[in-house]
Amino acid sequence: MNILVVEDERNLADAICHILNEAGYNAEATYDGRSGLTSAESGLYDAVVLDVMLPKMDGFEVVHELRRQGISVPVLLLTARTSTTDKVEGLDAGADDYMTKPFEAPELLARLRALTRRQGDVMLDELTFADLKLDLTTHDLSCGDKSVHLSGKEFEVLRMLMSSTSRIVSKQDLLTRVWGADADASENSVEAYVSFLRKKVKHLGSQVQITTLRMLGYRLEVFENLGA
Repeated sequence: MNILVVEDERNLADAICHILNEAGYNAEATYDGRSGLTSAESGLYDAVVLDVMLPKMDGFEVVHELRRQGISVPVLLLTARTSTTDKVEGLDAGADDYMTKPFEAPELLARLRALTRRQGDVMLDELTFADLKLDLTTHDLSCGDKSVHLSGKEFEVLRMLMSSTSRIVSKQDLLTRVWGADADASENSVEAYVSFLRKKVKHLGSQVQITTLRMLGYRLEVFENLGA
């Protein structure tokens, strides 16, 4: 399970990531609100631990923008503020839970377990786009009665595309979010995996295509007469 930590105090962010990684999560950190929003929009994360007092964009603004876009990733607000007014503002903005600093590791883990085991409103088992369904647990991609299993990188690339259907996903975004610090990865790696996915989508007989927008990136489009 992938967890995004958005916290400008780098030592604290790294400590939270360490706690989460030790507990079996895959945790990554960003250190300001704007980059945290961009990361959360990618669709790669199953939950977000979000500080309120952030540079560039505060936590209230981040969660409000996520909800405005219809992104339902669970958000746990983390802050030193203790007033009821601040808690109400955070929850009204769209956060799912609120925890004050300082905190104990067991409480953080318990709150995340509570958020991510909820079904429906905050935790999805699959993503859909037109006639495609992507199972987030098994990594199987299906169209009607046919299905194929995706490799790890194929799954992450398609997950980003299916989570970002209202916008273009650039090669650089894919490279950063899927390959991360892999020094051997390049835009050629992105192109190769997009090619693999196109073949699998075509094999399924889907009406969906991964369209390349020159100099911009990729997006999913539906061509209803593909099989005609």
